[in-house]
Amino acid sequence: MNVRRRTRPGAPRLISAAAVAAVTALGIGTLSGCSDGTTVAAGTDKFDVVASFYPMAFLAERIGGEHVHVTTLTSPGQEPHDLEISPRQIASLEESDAVLYLKGLQPSVDDAVAQSPVKTKIDAAALTTLEDHGTEVGGHAAEHDDEDHGEKAGKDPHIWLDPVRYAQVAEGVGKAFEKADPAHAADYRENTADLVGRLDALGHEFRQGLAHTRGKVFITTHAAFGYLAERYGLTEEAVSGLDPESEPSAARVRDLESMAAADGVTTVFYETLVSDKTAKTIAADAGLKTDVLDPIEGITDRSRGTDYFAVQRANLKALQRALEAK
Repeated sequence: MNVRRRTRPGAPRLISAAAVAAVTALGIGTLSGCSDGTTVAAGTDKFDVVASFYPMAFLAERIGGEHVHVTTLTSPGQEPHDLEISPRQIASLEESDAVLYLKGLQPSVDDAVAQSPVKTKIDAAALTTLEDHGTEVGGHAAEHDDEDHGEKAGKDPHIWLDPVRYAQVAEGVGKAFEKADPAHAADYRENTADLVGRLDALGHEFRQGLAHTRGKVFITTHAAFGYLAERYGLTEEAVSGLDPESEPSAARVRDLESMAAADGVTTVFYETLVSDKTAKTIAADAGLKTDVLDPIEGITDRSRGTDYFAVQRANLKALQRALEAK
């Protein structure tokens, strides 16, 4: 859609002062010879959207349909929290019609978006409500001594794992697309309604599937499932907090092991993009099983499904097994 920014074949690509300033501010180095493996392109004859990571790209593709060209800053298999945006990606923001991101999840993306002149900036975090979550979310766990054993609570960005909040974000994205590209507003509106309907149905599946379980407490290595736990009457006990790379204290690990025995926890969940070593160690020490609960931060060949809906349904089945659904 940004055809005005195209250059003739073989001509050098001009980077504006804004893009250069963004590169300098982020301390990433020069523009020459940089490649991070992520396809980044703009200046097409469609509505060009740069998405920060998979859950944002999924929304853009489903809502935009044939009218959008979506590129993603986070490669499949890359842990999104760790992303350091490249100069090439910063330049692509300037050539795009819109950027869809989730403020608070990827600091380097937040910085680049703040300095980018792209006209339509869609912050998913502003389209729903964020809550403060720590290593325990929900009220069903047995009382246990967790004083200073877990991370302090912070704003939890993992809104896409709650189908209800994700639907709210989808509605906001749809309206932003309508405003930015009014020629295709009717299609964006129709696609948004279809996606929201599917998310509502998914939420109903979770509510029905988790309504009658023997247990209500599950352990994860990363505090990504707090919204999902709250939505469906469960409690997430996380080894680490919102940062998946943080190291748990020995006291936190002991606390989890005693809590698991008190609450009849059967399983320690790990995820595909982060090491499973901690989960397997805790499970072995406590006599528990391990399984995957996928935060859907990216789709790879290790994912239990090829898109958001398939992986969410795999997550539901994993929770039903661990909580012994009746």
